[in-house]
Amino acid sequence: MILSLLLCDLLALYKALDFVSQDEMLTPLGRLDKYAASENVFNRQMVARSLLDTLREVCDDERDCIAVLERISRLADDSEPTVRAELMEQVPHIALFCQENRPSIPYAFSKYLLPIVVRYLADQNNQVRKTSQAALLALLEQELIERFDVETKVCPVLIELTAPDSNDDVKTEAVAIMCKMAPMVGKDITERLILPRFCEMCCDCRMFHVRKVCAANFGDICSVVGQQATEEMLLPRFFQLCSDNVWGVRKACAECFMAVSCATCQEIRRTKLSALFINLISDPSRWVRQAAFQSLGPFISTFANPSSSGQYFKEESKSSEDTSVEDKNRIRDQEVPEDILIRPEDVTADPSTSNSSVKLESTMEDDAETSSKSPGEISVSVDSSLLCTLSSESHQEAASNENDKKPGNHKSTLRPEVGTSSQDSALLDQELYNSFHFWRTPLPEIDLDVELEQGSEDKFSPETAEAAPEVPTPGSPSITMATRKELEEMIENLEPHIDDPDVKAQVDVLSAALRASSLDAPEEASSTEQRSDAQDALGVSELANCRRSPDASVPFASSAVENMDSTLRYIHNDSDLSTNSSFSPDEERRSKVQDVVPQALLDQYLSMTDPSRAQTVDTEIAKHCAYSLPGVALTLGRRNWHCLRETYETLASDMQWKVRRTLAFSIHELAVILGDQLTAADLVPIFNGFLKDLDEVRIGVLKHLHDFLKLLHIDKRREYLYQLQEFLVTDNSRNWRFRAELAEQLILLLELYSPRDVYDYLRPIALNLCADKVSSVRWISYKLVSEMVKKLHMATPPTFGVDLINELVESFGRCPKWSGRQAFVFVCQTVIEDECLPMDQFAVHLMPHLLTLANDRVPNVRVLLAKTLRQTLLEKDCFLTSASCHQEAVEQAIMALQMDRDSDVKYFASIHPASTKISEDAMSTASSTY
Repeated sequence: MILSLLLCDLLALYKALDFVSQDEMLTPLGRLDKYAASENVFNRQMVARSLLDTLREVCDDERDCIAVLERISRLADDSEPTVRAELMEQVPHIALFCQENRPSIPYAFSKYLLPIVVRYLADQNNQVRKTSQAALLALLEQELIERFDVETKVCPVLIELTAPDSNDDVKTEAVAIMCKMAPMVGKDITERLILPRFCEMCCDCRMFHVRKVCAANFGDICSVVGQQATEEMLLPRFFQLCSDNVWGVRKACAECFMAVSCATCQEIRRTKLSALFINLISDPSRWVRQAAFQSLGPFISTFANPSSSGQYFKEESKSSEDTSVEDKNRIRDQEVPEDILIRPEDVTADPSTSNSSVKLESTMEDDAETSSKSPGEISVSVDSSLLCTLSSESHQEAASNENDKKPGNHKSTLRPEVGTSSQDSALLDQELYNSFHFWRTPLPEIDLDVELEQGSEDKFSPETAEAAPEVPTPGSPSITMATRKELEEMIENLEPHIDDPDVKAQVDVLSAALRASSLDAPEEASSTEQRSDAQDALGVSELANCRRSPDASVPFASSAVENMDSTLRYIHNDSDLSTNSSFSPDEERRSKVQDVVPQALLDQYLSMTDPSRAQTVDTEIAKHCAYSLPGVALTLGRRNWHCLRETYETLASDMQWKVRRTLAFSIHELAVILGDQLTAADLVPIFNGFLKDLDEVRIGVLKHLHDFLKLLHIDKRREYLYQLQEFLVTDNSRNWRFRAELAEQLILLLELYSPRDVYDYLRPIALNLCADKVSSVRWISYKLVSEMVKKLHMATPPTFGVDLINELVESFGRCPKWSGRQAFVFVCQTVIEDECLPMDQFAVHLMPHLLTLANDRVPNVRVLLAKTLRQTLLEKDCFLTSASCHQEAVEQAIMALQMDRDSDVKYFASIHPASTKISEDAMSTASSTY
């Protein structure tokens, strides 16, 4: 019985071996034909999978390659859908092979493979159709289909599949393929072949699925065909889709609204698309409203104007003298509209020329008449003491708004002449763009503008021209003394609270204004007569004297004092907020009015923080608001930050940590948009709150800690040195990635702080991280310590660097735990690799302690030492030249390691394997540290 069973097994084994030997004797084409004709479905699937391998075997023979491709055509007619689907999955790979071997098999893809792909688009089996669609898109993305084939073979088939009598599922899929392939085939083919049929599909009255697909891909088509075709052909269809009776179509329109807006002009965006979007926001369907609110922020961002929202962040390392002239001109063009500037080249510089005086007088008269006729416009007094002043920011906004409608309005803001000295030009630029103009809120300036406007009308009207010298000016003695006294009182009241960063910013501005008013006092007596003469007739000689006078800062002082009036009102109002009631609803509404985007859109965006929205629209609507807030802030510009300030503060205190986390990840970008003054006033308090939040929120702040701190003033930046230690404490001690990110950020923060601060505050954190329980944290910390050694050694004097090295030796080099001694070797290896110390200094301070570890009792330490000496230290040519006197000691240590009793130590000390990085060493040597 047992013998018979053995014979049966041997017979089966013989047949199997005979079957295998028969296959091995067949040619690649023979095996292909054998299994392609099999009745077993799995054999035919195996044939489809092995087609590429078969082609590679016969690629040297063109006739065999053509024969394989012909068999692919026959296999495409297989009745089993799984075989056809398997074949279609291999087509992109086969097409790529044909493209690479095109000289031997020309036109193979176009003749044999592409017809199969196109035919399968209308296959009865859904899986085959899906596979062919994916294959077609992959071929188009890899540019394996010729442009002629796209026009003659692909597009006609897709247009036929979208015919009215076509199958519903096939039609929907064909429309989706047309939309997805449009960006790949380009504008010309899309406009000629795809766009007409796409417009027809948008109006398909029978199937809403087709309209939904068109709406979902509307933005892609618009971005391909461009602005003209979008506005002429697509926008009418888009309006119809937005009012479709199926909420799914309207929802798809809301989701692609930003892409459609990007393809239109600003006028259509403002007049037509805005109203259309408001309809979607108030749609009866909750799902449509939800999608619309998610797209609201991105849609608002399409209103951004680079000329008005261009960003310039004042770094403390660059003074006004260091800033290039091109940058100053660029910034000036962004901040001050062109049509309200009197250019210096338009004024003759020759004092003896009387024509320029007459022209300037006529300009004054025209401005006075314009001021008296247009009470809504503001004209600044052209006075000899005020020629070089820059009006306040609210004046610029009012003038720029009115200048769009009334070109007769001009301001007497002058640019420095080409011939002026660099010192005067720098002073002018410094006053034009001092930090004072960026932190005031426009709310208290509304009344101030009206008062200045009335004063300007009275001053420039012909009836009161003779009485003009009697009108008190900002530089008059009475106003100057009163303002100076008020400034001193405000500074005295604020000094006890100087620790508050907001109070400190106010004190700095008040002190600057006080100094400016003191400069203005000596000039008052001598300039009274000049003012009366200037109002009769003003010559260019006085204009030149204003620029070249040693007391050129006097006009700026009067401007600063004038602007300080509104600042004092703002400070008083701010101090009274705790006692007085809040602003009235009308005042709050006026404070959020701007002209960059339609106000209705901004009002809807601001309402996203309303708790009722979470109940009626989306529970995560606040998160979407927080996500798009930097884009909205960039669109509005820093001048309109007051419109978003309250919303940002509401989001920062939201109960959902996901909302706060979103803000934490983007606060550094918002700081760049707002500038240093607004950042210090509005973002720093919120940033401080995020530092004490949950770890999920703190990680957002930590990941961009360097990006945010580098934007702050150096004094403000130093305040965070005390808080860096808090990042070592996390809610979950197993959250080692938090500590790893801290080490990464500390490497970047080294450049922001002085050697003293690095030694006092960053050094303890770095040494703590070097002893972390997780090896990934320790590896980054070794890099941190080495960079710290480099920075402190380059300082003058390098005492901090020497002290840090001594502490490394004591804490790690002589540590009773072997892991600490191993960390010391890692630090030395990093110092050598990155050349953080000159080799002579390394030989003096670190090498003696490093070589003593050759006798360490733990093999892991000796293994890493052998790697460091053989693969890192001896590879440095600078060591062989500058530290030649220490080579003997190194060679003796290596010889001792070569005689070590541990085989691994002996191996790494005896031979010279390929150089490895510190991370590889850590993986091989320190993976079992704990």
